Amino acid sequence: MTSKEITYIVFGIVLLFALIFDLGLMSKSRKKITIKQALIQTFFWVGLALCFFVFVWIEDGREPALEYLSAYFMEWSLSIDNIFVFILIFSAFSVKEKYYGRALLIGIIIAIVFRVVFITVGVVLVDKFEWILYIFGAFLLYTGIKMFASGEEEEFNPDKSKVYLFLKRMLPLAPHDGEGKYVIRENGKRKYTTLFVVVILLASIDLVFALDSIPAVMGITRNTMVIYTSNIFAVLGLRSLFFLLRGAVSRFDYLQQGIAIILIFIGLKMLGEHWIAQTGIEKETQVFISLGVILLCITGSIFYSIFITRKGSPEYYKENSES
Repeated sequence: MTSKEITYIVFGIVLLFALIFDLGLMSKSRKKITIKQALIQTFFWVGLALCFFVFVWIEDGREPALEYLSAYFMEWSLSIDNIFVFILIFSAFSVKEKYYGRALLIGIIIAIVFRVVFITVGVVLVDKFEWILYIFGAFLLYTGIKMFASGEEEEFNPDKSKVYLFLKRMLPLAPHDGEGKYVIRENGKRKYTTLFVVVILLASIDLVFALDSIPAVMGITRNTMVIYTSNIFAVLGLRSLFFLLRGAVSRFDYLQQGIAIILIFIGLKMLGEHWIAQTGIEKETQVFISLGVILLCITGSIFYSIFITRKGSPEYYKENSES
């Protein structure tokens, strides 16, 4: 049995037990998720991802482990960008807070299934047609420049989205959450509740974000094990991150610019891969540089957002006027 096969088996076992624990802790009862629960759950998923990083280092070596860590943090930063859209979806359909956890879990699991399909197709295409990487690189460069220049995200209206309009046209929808049910019967007819609509929208939105993240992770590594595991760990941690940051995510005004710089960096790296190879820079050094840029952009944009928000607050001016 190869080290890669062992890694996949360990990942599968860890994931199974983690999901069982997660379901028992957060989704078994229909109650509002507290900040304390969300914090515990976030530490659990991040800690698990970091433990897997140590395992990959021991089992597969330093380079795959650093690639995994870089890919994980990049996916994690992109996941934070999803949270604001998730908040809009829940608000638009007036979903009760006690149903958030279960809806997010189902939506994310559906998204993971489709992400696995997307990654598999992407890896096969890149293996057969390596020039596709240049298309991915150009796409990331364009997306990053557009995101950075826009200054703010495009307005998203869940009830006017193409997915919702399609569901409305194809399925009989009920204008309520069915007390936590996804499918109900009214007057002898089957109807799909707003909770069902929310789950489908959550999954579809994550797939839209995957159009950026999957090409980006391929700019960091071609190791399929690293791509699969980093994506899945980051997406599974998104639910607890949602409950932890939903009240503060609107304050991260410059996070979008940080993510844009990451996309631009990886896009340029993919476009210039041939020339980078000729410079003689070792692969491991490239991974270290990628990891450094990702961490610097995430932490820098978050702290700068907090500083600017703090600087613009009345308390800040009061403190400075007194001093």
